Amino acid sequence: MSIYSEIKPEVRMFAGMCVENSKIDPELFVKYDVKRGLRDLNGKGVLTGLTNISEIISSKTVDGKSVPCEGELYYRGYSVEELVRRQPKGDNFGFERVAYLLLFGDLPDPEHFKTFCELLSFYRTLPTSFVRDIIMKAPSSDMMNTLARSVLTLYSYDEDAEDISVPNVLRQSMQLIALFPLLSVYGYQAYRHYHDGQSLFIHQPDPKLSTAENILRILRPDCSYTELEAKVLDIALILHADHGGGNNSTFTTHVVTSSGTDTYSAIAAALGSLKGPKHGGANIKVVKMFEDIKEHVKDWNDDEEITAYLQKLLHKEAFDRAGLIYGMGHAVYSLSDPRAKIMARFVEGLSKEKGRGEEYQLYANVERLATQLIAKERKIYKGVSANVDFYSGFIYSMLDLPMELYTPIFAIARIAGWSAHRIEELVGGGKIIRPAYMAVQPHREFPEG
Repeated sequence: MSIYSEIKPEVRMFAGMCVENSKIDPELFVKYDVKRGLRDLNGKGVLTGLTNISEIISSKTVDGKSVPCEGELYYRGYSVEELVRRQPKGDNFGFERVAYLLLFGDLPDPEHFKTFCELLSFYRTLPTSFVRDIIMKAPSSDMMNTLARSVLTLYSYDEDAEDISVPNVLRQSMQLIALFPLLSVYGYQAYRHYHDGQSLFIHQPDPKLSTAENILRILRPDCSYTELEAKVLDIALILHADHGGGNNSTFTTHVVTSSGTDTYSAIAAALGSLKGPKHGGANIKVVKMFEDIKEHVKDWNDDEEITAYLQKLLHKEAFDRAGLIYGMGHAVYSLSDPRAKIMARFVEGLSKEKGRGEEYQLYANVERLATQLIAKERKIYKGVSANVDFYSGFIYSMLDLPMELYTPIFAIARIAGWSAHRIEELVGGGKIIRPAYMAVQPHREFPEG
């Protein structure tokens, strides 16, 4: 075992002391009305800021009372469902339009959009020898760590890295939006070569192609993809581009930006947040759960057999014994997650193209039965429905994207939202974000001797 990985017995002893002296009586949170996780007892987020960038709607006021409603998501006041529906046929630049909208606040006219896409293509070039000297040295098994390291290293190549004026931060943001696909895919190619012994190939992006098309082009040995594959990936990027200011990684962006630090540090912090399995890694849990379902459920159309397995999940008797049906439920949405509803429409068509219709039916059956079962077995303050992670992992698997890239794909989309929120914080913030913590450790006398 490497010295860098060894946990000596003395460290384990000290770790026990850490655990013992880090415990806080849960009753104290109730006593002092502390909102753990910045959420109240009903799960509603504590209001900590204002934003123009995106809005989540999960309830509406009826007769003076808040009642759950079908979920809605808006970017700069535009319904995401409408943004997807109104995409020009055969056009896979939907993510670029959404990135423009998030950054600048309005939908682009043709001339501005052409200029924006040309700028992204111009910036979609890594510094000379960056792949050889940075990405291919010490490749990590986790692409999010590789991505964060690459982002921090780009600081060294930027002569104005510390300049936090809006024009410079916008330039840095557009570069990162353009480069995230390359950093992610090249990091994966390096890892599979050095650790798995696979052939190494580094394809250059095509300046005429969209972000979605270029991801598929540089990932696949033959650079080929179908129109439907590019369209579905483009839709996935649109749906992940932003999600209000309160999600963990976007809030991290606001917090770190408020300190006055540079763009690369702020985005690296956001990447560290998104890496967490409770945030960006959730779709991987869904895929692994379904692998377990397929092993233990013989008839994928037998409601009773599926329900019996789902009950085992809830009772901590199956899969990882966490008591969860992954992909079901959301911190904000109740009756439905609009992103999941949009994805579900495209999943069926892609599953037919890929010859995985039976697997899609299994997903649909689990979604239907899990909703009923959770409502029956769990006391919940709001409705429960499939979230965006329920179908996204299945989509990525049908696109032959390796699991190591599932969370980086999320980051490739969300960098657009992070960038918009960083600029919003720089323009309208001013004060460093510093919430209060109440100390509950009693004062003590120093020991004699």
